[in-house]
Amino acid sequence: MKRGLRIAGMVILGIVAVAVFGFLTMSLWNWLVPAVFGGHAITYWQALGVLVLSRILFGGFRRPGPGGHWRRRMRARWEKMTPEEREKFLQGMGAGCRHSRQPAAEAE
Repeated sequence: MKRGLRIAGMVILGIVAVAVFGFLTMSLWNWLVPAVFGGHAITYWQALGVLVLSRILFGGFRRPGPGGHWRRRMRARWEKMTPEEREKFLQGMGAGCRHSRQPAAEAE
């Protein structure tokens, strides 16, 4: 029973989120595009279409995980590095940061 209510709440929240994002997209488009670019105003359904199109073109429909694709690629590259390459990488990363990481030999 509790799980069913939770799922129903999530579905309702999703529907509300889509409606709000569609309305915001339509409002921003109709406010900016005609004034800046001389384009036409769009309807709510066209705004939802723009959202779906942008998701297909720029984001896909996969669910982002913790770290996602970038983290897996970086871990694979890290595992292939020699200890010297890792240390050089960490020094290079620390050069652009305020608090650079100390080499392992100095940390002990």
